[in-house]
Amino acid sequence: MSSKPTVSTHVLPGDPPVEVVLRRNRRAKRFSLRVSRTDGRVSLSLPAWAPEAEALAFLHDRADWVRHHLDRAPAPQLARIGASIPVCGVLRPVIEGAGRTARFADGTIHVPAGPREGPRLRALLTALARERLSRAVAVHAQSLGRVPGRLTLRDPRSRWGSCSARGDLMFSWRLIMAPPAVLDYVAAHEVAHLAEMNHSPAFWSLCRRLCPETDAHRRWLRAQGPALLAWNFDTEREDQAPC
Repeated sequence: MSSKPTVSTHVLPGDPPVEVVLRRNRRAKRFSLRVSRTDGRVSLSLPAWAPEAEALAFLHDRADWVRHHLDRAPAPQLARIGASIPVCGVLRPVIEGAGRTARFADGTIHVPAGPREGPRLRALLTALARERLSRAVAVHAQSLGRVPGRLTLRDPRSRWGSCSARGDLMFSWRLIMAPPAVLDYVAAHEVAHLAEMNHSPAFWSLCRRLCPETDAHRRWLRAQGPALLAWNFDTEREDQAPC
């Protein structure tokens, strides 16, 4: 029998009302309420056997907790002309530019005006991230005497990078928005997994050898990472009128 969750929604009343996604999952053993630190989405997981009324009572009892965490979530930011987007840890103004693609010149981001401003900006940042991360991975891999596998860039919501058993490395392209030292730390972290595929003391010792400021950069990502994830580069979808 399938264990795929079934999904419905509920609106938590108040000012403003909050939409909550209810996920009924056969694997769940208890109620689990989450507020995303990246986009403010609220979800409640419940076991397949649990009455929905009981789940909603659980939710309403914790309404203050939900709103407290929503207040702490960074406000969504739209990536388009007129905004200032962090690149290498520095806010860069986005202005209208000529051509078909976004480009970075003289500390400013130039992008053609139109409905694809966001995707074009994302493509630019992804290209910059690939260049920086490829260089950082090569330096750290050479230091360890390891050969990394394929490098891919994605937009995960819960991790900044990963290393597969085959040595393939995945990174969030949003790391290009962080200070260069933070990007370098994440590259060192994943390269360290080429030698230690775990998070044992030996791994952290190796990670700190590659990047002595590991602990400081981890703290930065915990504190500032949600603000990077709050940037919305899908302006086409954002500008659509509600149904």
